[in-house]
Amino acid sequence: MKVAIKDASGADQGELKAKFTPVDDDKGQQAVHEAVVAYNAAQRSGNACTKTVAEVAGTGAKPWRQKGTGRARVGYRRNPIWRGGGVAHGPKPRVYIKKLNKKVRDLAVRKAFTERVKDGQVVILDGLNLDEPATAQLAKTLNALGIDTKQPASARYKSAVLITAEADNNVALSARNIERVRSTTSDSLTTYEILWPDILVFTRDGYEKFEQRLNQ
Repeated sequence: MKVAIKDASGADQGELKAKFTPVDDDKGQQAVHEAVVAYNAAQRSGNACTKTVAEVAGTGAKPWRQKGTGRARVGYRRNPIWRGGGVAHGPKPRVYIKKLNKKVRDLAVRKAFTERVKDGQVVILDGLNLDEPATAQLAKTLNALGIDTKQPASARYKSAVLITAEADNNVALSARNIERVRSTTSDSLTTYEILWPDILVFTRDGYEKFEQRLNQ
C-alpha cells in the first residue's frame, strides 16, 4: 500500500510506501464497531435528572380520608400519577463511558486506517508551515487538495481531519474556523476520527509518528 504526497499547492510529490502491518479483510470489524460505540457513548453528558417522590416539593398529608368520599384512595399529593408529583423510574445523572481494552482499541485504529489507505483516502501534506493562525491560508491549501471549504463549487471531498505530529496551536486555531475540518495529533487520533472525514490529511512528520504508533 502507498500513500500519496502533495505539497501546499496540491501538486503531486510522489508516493510513500506504508510501513505498518495492514489488517486482513476478515479481521478487526468488530473492534471498529466497539470503538465507535465507545466513542459515541463517551460524548454523552449523562446529566438528565428527574425528581423522585422523596425529592419533589409537597406536603405529606393525606388529601382526603381513606373511605366515604367515593373517590379513589390516595396517600399523598407527591405521588407519580398526580401533576407536580415525583417521577417514577426517571433518569438520573450517570456515566456512559464504556471500557475498551487496549488491544481492541489498537486493532480498531489499525483496521480503520488500513481501509482508508486502501481506498486512497489518506494524503501526506508536505510543507505546511503556519507562523501564525491563518484560516485563509489553510483553506487555500485544503482547496488545492480537493477539499471543500466553501470556495470551490465542485470539490472532491467535503470533510477532512488534519493530523500533526505535535499539538500546533496555529493549525488548530486556523482549522476550527473551517466547517467540516478538524485537527488533532498522531497520538490522539481515534477510530471515529479516522472514519468520520472524507479524507485524512497528515503532515509528513505527523504520518511518520502515526506509523510508529501503529507498529508498537
